Amino acid sequence: MTESFVIQADIANMPQVEERLFHFCRECNVGSYYSTISVATLQAVENAIVHGDESDVTKQVTVTFTTCRGGIAVEVSDQGNGFEFERYGQLPSEASASGEGIFVMKSLADRMSFSDGGRKVRLEFDVNGIDPADALERVALLQEHFSLIAA
Repeated sequence: MTESFVIQADIANMPQVEERLFHFCRECNVGSYYSTISVATLQAVENAIVHGDESDVTKQVTVTFTTCRGGIAVEVSDQGNGFEFERYGQLPSEASASGEGIFVMKSLADRMSFSDGGRKVRLEFDVNGIDPADALERVALLQEHFSLIAA
C-alpha cells in the first residue's frame, strides 16, 4: 500500500500530514506505533519545509507513505539545495542544537537514509517484532538528550 501527496512548503500544512499519516497507520493496523512514526515523520517534514525549502511557499514537499518489509516507510523530499547530511545525526552538543531534528529522526526510525544530495530522506519503521530492548534504548537516549537541553 502506498500513499503519496504534495504540500506547499508552509508549516501550516503540518496538520494535513499528521492526519494523513494517522489514517495510513490505522489502515495498516499499526496504530500502536503511530506516535513513534509521527514524531519522526513530522520532524522530517518540518526540516524539509524550514531548512530545505526555506519556507518558500512557491516550493513543494512530497510525502510518501509505503508498507515495506513488515513495516512502514516514509519518504520526504523537498526542492531545496540539499545539505551535507553526513555531518548530522549524532547526539547534538549542549552548545549547539544543530542537527537535533535529524538526531530525533535517526533515534526513532529503524533505518534512515538520505538521497538526492540531502533533498530526500527515507525513514523505515519495523512494526512487526520490534525488540523491546531497542525500544527502551531509544527512549533512554532521547530522555538523556532532552534532559541536557532542559538543564
